Amino acid sequence: MSTITKIEEIDLAGTKKGKIVISNVTEPYGANTADIVSIAIALNGEDVQWKAHIPYENIDGLIEALNKAKNLKK
Repeated sequence: MSTITKIEEIDLAGTKKGKIVISNVTEPYGANTADIVSIAIALNGEDVQWKAHIPYENIDGLIEALNKAKNLKK
């Protein structure tokens, strides 16, 4: 059974109540499946409109790509 543990909640820029919620999900796809990080977007702060599941092994690559995107925007 999956367990979701909230790690961080960030205000979503450009919205009045929007949130980005970062969580750990244990056994997301059934027994003995590896934990993942869930990144959820709730435009109204409550109801999730988008969600991405990121394996922990991909976090460093994701951070690099996000930093690259941030630097291109400057």
